Amino acid sequence: MEKPCHLLVHFDKGTPALANEIKSDLEGSDVVRKQDAMKKAIMLLLNGEQLPTLFITIVRYVLPSEDHTVQKLLLLYLEIIDKTDAAGKVLPEMILICQNLRNNLQHPNEYLRGVTLRFLCRIQERELLEPLIPSIQANLEHRHSFVRKNAVLAVNAIYKLPHAEDFLQDAPELIERFLGNEQDASARRNAFLMLYHSSQERAVHFLLSNLDNVPNWPDIMQMVVLELIRKVCRTNPGEKGKYIKIILTLLGTTSTAVVYECAGTLVALSSAPTAIRAAANSYCQLLVSESDNNVKLIILDRLQELKSSHREVMVDMIMDVLRVLSSPNMDIRRKTLDIALDLITPRNIDEVVLTLKKEVVKTQNKELEKVGEYRQMLVQAIHNCAIKFPDVASSVVHVLMDFLGDSNTASALDVVFFVREIIETNPKLRESIVTRLLDTFSQIRSARVCACALWIIGEYCQSLPEVESGLSTIKTSLGDLPFFTEEEAPAENNESKPAPTSVTPVVSSKRPAVLADGTYATQSAAVELAAVAPTTTLAAAAAAAANLRALLLTGDFFLGSVIATTLTKLVLRLEDLHASKVAINKATAEALLYLVSILRLGESTALPHPIDDDSRDRITLAVRILSSPSDVMRLVWLKYCQDSFRKMIVEKQARETEESRAKQAVASAQPDDLIDFYHLKSRKGLSQVELEDEVQNDLKRATGEISKESEGIRKLNRVLQLTGFSDPVYAEAYVTVHQYDIVLDVTVVNRTSETLQNLCLELATMGDLKLVERPQNYTLGPEASKQIRANIKVSSTETGVIFGNIVYETTGSALERNVVVLNDIHIDIMDYISPATCQDVAFRNMWAEFEWENKVAVNTSITEVSQFLEHIVNSTNMKCLTPPSALDGDCGFLAANLYAKSVFGEDALVNVSVEKQPDGKLGGYIRIRSKTQGIALSLGDKITLKQKG
Repeated sequence: MEKPCHLLVHFDKGTPALANEIKSDLEGSDVVRKQDAMKKAIMLLLNGEQLPTLFITIVRYVLPSEDHTVQKLLLLYLEIIDKTDAAGKVLPEMILICQNLRNNLQHPNEYLRGVTLRFLCRIQERELLEPLIPSIQANLEHRHSFVRKNAVLAVNAIYKLPHAEDFLQDAPELIERFLGNEQDASARRNAFLMLYHSSQERAVHFLLSNLDNVPNWPDIMQMVVLELIRKVCRTNPGEKGKYIKIILTLLGTTSTAVVYECAGTLVALSSAPTAIRAAANSYCQLLVSESDNNVKLIILDRLQELKSSHREVMVDMIMDVLRVLSSPNMDIRRKTLDIALDLITPRNIDEVVLTLKKEVVKTQNKELEKVGEYRQMLVQAIHNCAIKFPDVASSVVHVLMDFLGDSNTASALDVVFFVREIIETNPKLRESIVTRLLDTFSQIRSARVCACALWIIGEYCQSLPEVESGLSTIKTSLGDLPFFTEEEAPAENNESKPAPTSVTPVVSSKRPAVLADGTYATQSAAVELAAVAPTTTLAAAAAAAANLRALLLTGDFFLGSVIATTLTKLVLRLEDLHASKVAINKATAEALLYLVSILRLGESTALPHPIDDDSRDRITLAVRILSSPSDVMRLVWLKYCQDSFRKMIVEKQARETEESRAKQAVASAQPDDLIDFYHLKSRKGLSQVELEDEVQNDLKRATGEISKESEGIRKLNRVLQLTGFSDPVYAEAYVTVHQYDIVLDVTVVNRTSETLQNLCLELATMGDLKLVERPQNYTLGPEASKQIRANIKVSSTETGVIFGNIVYETTGSALERNVVVLNDIHIDIMDYISPATCQDVAFRNMWAEFEWENKVAVNTSITEVSQFLEHIVNSTNMKCLTPPSALDGDCGFLAANLYAKSVFGEDALVNVSVEKQPDGKLGGYIRIRSKTQGIALSLGDKITLKQKG
């Protein structure tokens, strides 16, 4: 057993000359040098040095010192030295120290008395303490509160020692009398705490006799009262009622710490709706009154727990919870919305949506911090509300459509996705949504938002006026044709021809984006439209302001293909609506003219890059359909596309319903579950508070979840052999991986017939691992064994390696130093990542932002693409975000997105793109992306090892 230690100070071990230097400084008269010498002596002793000759020097030259700092250091020195011999008897020289301690307890200076009393709290030798009892009791009546409160601590510490009742048997009675006369808050708190631990009956009697004064007690006393109530209610559950009244009284105190503890105690002791409502109300008041964001996050965690166990009560508190949205911290807002969305019912949905609408309107103030991110969170929350309760969609959809032109693309995307889903699930709102979308379309400046809005226009403009309005809106956004004139176009063979003036350079950013099928495409975003040249005509300047035209001139031809598709759908629908032949021919001719102009623009060298093959093929297909439409093409373009989207929405809703049912099913009991009669437990009694540990473990052991055999098997699976059986020293390690640290319990066995001296386990780490402390040296007898523990801190998710050796010396003619090299210990990244889920938009954004990518080629013996994907998901501990419906069928190729989060909050993204080759084998690539290099490399290594199956 290691010795108890109350002080840890790092100090590099010194040379033998340092001990002589310390001794000479202690014998001198310089107080400053004497203080430094005492500090050095204490640090040497703490780090294992033995200074046997120093004790007498300290007794002769340090004990008589009147300096307070020297006396404080003397007490620290006395605390860490050995006071007993090998047999456990007190050393004779300690009698000298006992006399000094008595003098300190009677010293006129209150500081020396106080620190000496505090020192006695850490002394356990009865022979030293017994002569000091009268002096300690006398200090309970000292005039200064500093002395009195430390005297109570000393009495409490001594009374807890074994057999202390022989010489301090009246301590509880003494402290009870002291408590009745004491006025100092700290001293009273210490005394009441001692009664709470040592004599519960006296503490309860004192509390009940002072019930009227409890609300006026200082907060540190009230905290002990709450601890006492918890303990009493555990032992006497029948008296819970009168103590809950005390807790309800304390809820009105001004101390936020007491109110927080009161709420926690109420929840632990009672499940009555009145008590839970009082606790929840207290938490909500603290959320508004507290300014510390960390405190608010902790309180939100408590409300989250209340929501899971007492949802009916929390439903009535939803508006109080939403008041926390006034906090500028995004984490607090996000957690608040998560709690509120789970508490929505038909009774409160209108109030919640009204509050969210007001918050959305507030985000129009550009001066607020992180407006775009907050608006995106609100839009997603309103989206969820509208999915659960479609009746509220009409009241929010028009408000949100004002933000389609938001400069924050993520927020605008959430709005347009919300509109796209609402227009499908609420047929009554289609007409008004289409009209509003056409009115606000010109304000949209994001290519991705424009693409989705165009799809909505092409699918849901059903009536003849809507189709005509849709065509007019698109033509207005594209501007006049051509996009550039022949004289402005760059010459193909004449280098001296001037550069175009109407198509001015545009600052654009390009980055790769992953499509839904796992393939890559170039995503271009306009950062800034160049100023129109002075020679540009007024018409060209007006056309440059149109949103679709401006985006096309940046080289975004994917948007051009979406424009072509939308125009084709609208023209084909004109024919279905039996429009006049003249109107149909005119619309077809205008649409063809725009499509050809986009193709001509794609071939121009004035743009940053030419049109890509996919977009050219798509636009060319639209031209062919408009030129010679057929009934089959009308069916595909006007019906099947919308049917696919409708099917996707239905599957999404079914998947969410199934997940919610699965979560609820976890809480339900099985028919053969054990029934817990906790009222029949021992009379010492376990109320619901204590059953958290005992009953839970009892049930697990009874059902076989925990057994000696299973525990043994689980431990054996974590044991790693570090050396060979033929090595002179055998070592094996039991590895315990926690979230932020790794514990190695190393068993070392001496397999020789010699005594091994200075045996030391030397460890080193590679990766983001750090050894906390170096294990100490041991002496190991023949055939003896030793348990050595090493702690290693983990700072990021990475496959780390722990390596090292065992060094020891053997006796003989001369000490020989021997080294046994240990096997490496590889820390598995799977211990740190867990499956998680996120929206497709968030996945795409992270994929575009993360800079570390690891590309692993598929090399496996598995021959089925779906089986390979399942194997990768199981091997990497990740969640497949691609819905099962998208993976159905057997077409020979597969693309899926996987996602996981680490315990450190890091994101891990994986895209699996695999196809079946003609020879029957699988080929393709697995791409891993993350913000940190460690996850990308470690996950890639894991997949490389596991993918062969």
